[in-house]
Amino acid sequence: MIDTHSHIYLPEFDDDRDDVIARAKNDGIEHILLPNVDGETIDSMLLLEKQHKNFCIPMMGVHPTSIKADYQKALDLVKMHLDKRPYIAVGEIGIDLYWDKTYYQEQMLAFEQQIIWAKELNIPIVIHCRDAFNEVFEVVEKQLDDKLKGVFHSFTGSQKDADRILRYKNFMLGINGVATFKNTHLREVIKEVPLNKMVLETDAPYLAPVPHRGKRNEPAYITKVAATIAMAKERDIKDVKQQTTANAKSLFAL
Repeated sequence: MIDTHSHIYLPEFDDDRDDVIARAKNDGIEHILLPNVDGETIDSMLLLEKQHKNFCIPMMGVHPTSIKADYQKALDLVKMHLDKRPYIAVGEIGIDLYWDKTYYQEQMLAFEQQIIWAKELNIPIVIHCRDAFNEVFEVVEKQLDDKLKGVFHSFTGSQKDADRILRYKNFMLGINGVATFKNTHLREVIKEVPLNKMVLETDAPYLAPVPHRGKRNEPAYITKVAATIAMAKERDIKDVKQQTTANAKSLFAL
């Protein structure tokens, strides 16, 4: 399996990061993909890559909740890093109107600019979308063409949202621990989404699956997500692991 979205470079893992990685490998995880948050997380993310070459693989971008009035400065830093060396994706980028709507316009502009860079570099985008499907669709559809590819990370939208994304030729849905939650509608949506359009993720340290809900999440828990997809789709877990791994390798050119 591949954990396509994990923040294990964050301080939550400072005490036992090597153990977390050992457990992931033990559980059959081939790669952990690392989305960046902002300027403050780049060094720790790249250090982790250095320590676990080809296992922990970084992307570059600025998270929407880190977009403020001086967003151009944050974008300049991302661009500098993207120009310096190859990354597997531009991420984590997008729009988040859950916490704060103050910099909504800036989020839209920063999101679009980073999409343009991803297309120029021919790499996928990893989209964070919270309380903002209409806004995200507006920006994505403005830039949508054969070159644009990516994943809607931590997908929690409706069937209608999923159907709209599935019309985009080169996009996947990132499914994580939310799918295991008791009161989620997500399992119903997963039932209707083709297996070749999904990738597994944890979003560690956040969104730990049942029975770990409310605790720190980690990549080894991704098996719970695969099992939930298998159950919802009435498929063998082996099929789910194989297909989602193939999807991730194809999308991120691993």
